[in-house]
Amino acid sequence: MSDAPVDNMDPMETRETATVQPPLEDGDDLQQAQRELESQKDKYLRLAAEYDNFRRRAVKERQEAGWRAQGELVRGLLDGLDDITRFAAVDPATVDAKSVIDGMQLVEKKLFKSLSGHGFEVINPTGHPFDPAMHEAVSTAPASQPEEDGIVAVCFQVGYVINGHVLRPARVVVKQWTGA
Repeated sequence: MSDAPVDNMDPMETRETATVQPPLEDGDDLQQAQRELESQKDKYLRLAAEYDNFRRRAVKERQEAGWRAQGELVRGLLDGLDDITRFAAVDPATVDAKSVIDGMQLVEKKLFKSLSGHGFEVINPTGHPFDPAMHEAVSTAPASQPEEDGIVAVCFQVGYVINGHVLRPARVVVKQWTGA
């Protein structure tokens, strides 16, 4: 055996250490470290400010998108609202009740058509299975057959959905089979 020291270092590590610059004097090392720290601190502050600006801009853009969507929805309702205003000014002495009712039905149809163009739907589940995500059971009624169990018998108040989100559940009476 040889008394020479055994080199267990990987050849790659040896090459890497060969490219390292010679150590600087203590004062130069400290100054370089401080410059590097200031540089990193500056980068951090710029990045933090950039993120804060991005966050504020995103909040503002979300608000503006909501306002634009509300404006679009209201713009679609304006014709129907104008019609309702005209009906409010009608002299009851000169117009018969049937004309007023027919006119209001037309206005209702116009409003629902406009709303449906914005993803609005009416929930009227009479005769369909009860769905707790879309319906609110206010009462039960006896079912005459087992197949009717869980079917909506009566809809007291229709519900509304817009773009898949329930605005108001339909209030319903649900048939329940008691086995009698």
